Amino acid sequence: MINGKQLRDAFISGANNLCNRKAEVDALNVFPVPDGDTGTNMSMTIGNGAKELEKLGDEATVEEVAKAAASGFLRGARGNSGVILSLLFRGFSKGMKGKETASGADIAAAFTLGVEAAYKAVMKPTEGTILTVARCAAEKASQIVKYDDSTVAVLYGMYLQSRRTLAQTPEMLPILKKSGVVDAGGQGLVYIFEGMWSVISEGKMIQPKGAEETAAEEKANYSYCVEAVAKRAENAKEGLEKALAAFGEVVEYTEGTVGAKFHIHTNEPGKVITEALSYGVLTAVKVENLSVAHTELKADFNTKAEEPKEEKFVYAPVDPSVEYGFVSVCAGKGLTDVFADLGCDNIVSGGQTMNPSTEDILAAVQATPAKTVFVLPNNKNIIMAAAQAAEIADRKVVVIPSRTVPQGISAMLAYDSEASVEDNTDAMNEALSSVCTGQVTFAARDSDFDGHKIKEGELLAMKEGKMVYTGKDMELICSRLAKALISKDTSMVTIYYGEDISEEQAENIRAVIEGKLPSSIEVNVIYGGQPVYYYIISAE
Repeated sequence: MINGKQLRDAFISGANNLCNRKAEVDALNVFPVPDGDTGTNMSMTIGNGAKELEKLGDEATVEEVAKAAASGFLRGARGNSGVILSLLFRGFSKGMKGKETASGADIAAAFTLGVEAAYKAVMKPTEGTILTVARCAAEKASQIVKYDDSTVAVLYGMYLQSRRTLAQTPEMLPILKKSGVVDAGGQGLVYIFEGMWSVISEGKMIQPKGAEETAAEEKANYSYCVEAVAKRAENAKEGLEKALAAFGEVVEYTEGTVGAKFHIHTNEPGKVITEALSYGVLTAVKVENLSVAHTELKADFNTKAEEPKEEKFVYAPVDPSVEYGFVSVCAGKGLTDVFADLGCDNIVSGGQTMNPSTEDILAAVQATPAKTVFVLPNNKNIIMAAAQAAEIADRKVVVIPSRTVPQGISAMLAYDSEASVEDNTDAMNEALSSVCTGQVTFAARDSDFDGHKIKEGELLAMKEGKMVYTGKDMELICSRLAKALISKDTSMVTIYYGEDISEEQAENIRAVIEGKLPSSIEVNVIYGGQPVYYYIISAE
């Protein structure tokens, strides 16, 4: 059996382990486009849950711990991987309902509920992902409890099985095998299980990265930092580095033909300087009281932490006289202005590299005083977070699953203030298919993707999220993409240019594209100011 304290510490340890290794998980992403990487999204999700858990005392029950974790994960969920993670622990929380302690069988049953919840939420579950790793771990746990009901056996079995399944993910997803990596989301889950297992098996909580280094510095207990450059004298004493080491910890020492530069932590700054003077003339001397600096730094952080946060969205109760409201997600001043002009009440800043959390979207929804709030995610990796916000909002929310900004704009144009909720929902959903979206960005990493040999920094052109062209010539890439987007029914092409593009450059691209398309198609250019994408091009 485990109690609430053990479960709390296990969750926090799992969160710390993942957060410490998020860069490793991010590096597993095979798609070369800069995005809200898996490790980052998962670590921000579970990190929010850890903050809630740290507020609980040692007397908390497993029910209270699981409930706090689920709430924190839910509100902090970012990206599809973060949402799936939150769903796993939301289901787990239901399995802990009414329990003060938990047996191995309780753990197995609760994780099974979590897996079921996650699979139900994903419209088309893909095997070879975090879902598969979680499911196989839960299945293994259910098998183990038939002959060993201990939490140690169950959690160890889940951890081992998650590793085995993760190793098999390249055989389930060809793109992983081709790239020579395992699934990023699955790897993140393995790190969480590893951190949890560390607490349950050894009582050892994995600490946040940097904590051990900090502890070592505190143990050394040096009060002063001395830095200087010593110009070598003709009769310079040899072995300055060794001599300085007698007075403390030499952090840095570089010696050249004309002198030496050093940095030392010590309790005897006077002796350090005297010893260094025996070597030669000192310049750029700096002596700092570490304890004072540490105290001031800590006080500065504490002051900043206590400062009230600026609330971007202020809660507004439902106004019975307001039928509809709108929340949109986008990044870039130009795009923000476009959605505002179309009637969006609140706009959440976010997009490809900065997926907003469930709580971010919820705050915008609940700052919109309408009986029904339509939410436009405008990114496929934000739709699930928006759906979660809809579930916990205190008013009716309809998520229009727009996957791109042009789709969101098209949906807004389809809105009719006189129509019913159902008719508006149908019309806005139908409008999503009336626009074809292209995007021009850059490769964030070397990759071999969809038959394209891609080099970091190379231009990438995508049609509806799929790679179609790569190259170095912006004009050629944009014109080829625009031609790929149009159909015989296309009457207008709109070019939204990003923050790294000047108006002159955008007008030049417009002229190039216009010259390549039929004269019957109107070509417009609008300032979007979006990051990541040099151009977003829509055809409708």
